[in-house]
Amino acid sequence: MADMALLEAQVEGQVQGVFFRSFVNNHASRLNLTGYVANLPDGRSMEVFAEGDRGKLLDLLQLLKKGPPGAKVERVNAKWSEFEGRFSQFKVRY
Repeated sequence: MADMALLEAQVEGQVQGVFFRSFVNNHASRLNLTGYVANLPDGRSMEVFAEGDRGKLLDLLQLLKKGPPGAKVERVNAKWSEFEGRFSQFKVRY
C-alpha cells in the first residue's frame, strides 16, 4: 500500500487573482489527490489541504512553490499529518 499522508500548506505572496486556485485544482486532480484550495481573507495567501500518496503530495508541494504564470510565491509553510480520508475529491472553495 502507498504511503498516505495529509499535507496542509499555506502559500503566501501574489497568489490571489492569478488563477492559482485553478492551477492547484488541476494539478491535484491530475495527481489523484483529494482535498481543497481556498483563498484566505488577508488577500495575499491561500490554504491547501491535500490527501493522498506522499510522493504525489511532494510533487504538489513543489508546484505550490512555483505557481502559475503571474504568481509570485514568497513562502510556503507546509505541515504533514496522518492520512484521514476526509475528502472524496479535490475542489476549489470559494
